[in-house]
Amino acid sequence: MSHEASPPGVNRWPHIARLAVFAAFLLTMFYLVAVRRVIDIEAVRAAIASAGPLAPLVYIPVSAVLATMFVPGPLLAAGSGVLFGPVLGTFVTLGSTVLTATIAAFVGRRAGRDSARALIGTRWAERIDAQIKGRGLWAVVGQRFVPGISDALASYTFGAFGLPLWQMAIGAFIGSMPRAFVYTALGASIADLHSPLAFAAIAVWCVMAIIGAFAAHRGYRSWRAGRKG
Repeated sequence: MSHEASPPGVNRWPHIARLAVFAAFLLTMFYLVAVRRVIDIEAVRAAIASAGPLAPLVYIPVSAVLATMFVPGPLLAAGSGVLFGPVLGTFVTLGSTVLTATIAAFVGRRAGRDSARALIGTRWAERIDAQIKGRGLWAVVGQRFVPGISDALASYTFGAFGLPLWQMAIGAFIGSMPRAFVYTALGASIADLHSPLAFAAIAVWCVMAIIGAFAAHRGYRSWRAGRKG
């Protein structure tokens, strides 16, 4: 009997429907927030600024929830820079990023893990578990360097495939440090984009893009080698 299939007697259609509903929900949130922009980010910033000394602590969970709803991370990080400056703002951005990754991974795990495993079959589930055990944390770190991939969507996906939350949190923290500095520093220097801080942020972004392109290419070659093997 093939180990690729789901266990005998498992009806795949409820799992397909469950994942389809979850995907439709995420796509709807992305459309409403990232495309139609139904959330007024400026109003959110003004409300948080009114919290006074507690504003950084308020901004972290609010920004995390907004990011799980696909509000663009660079926009939230820049807002942190505007409100709190480059130093405190970078730590606030990192705190929000870790919380976002943890929330999204938890939701993805609860909503999609069982269905994903039932659909891909026992053998693939075991292979993925082995990869997560050996490389899960560094997969999160690498994803953060690859340009063009939504961190929230990646976190939902990691969660759906069973990545432990501690790996998600630590991987997001390590992998997001350069990007957190870049976008927060750009937000802090928005009034003077010719400042040394802005140039430093752009230089770090360029280095990140090169590393991300190399990581994506290496990952693709590894995937192709695995398929041929």
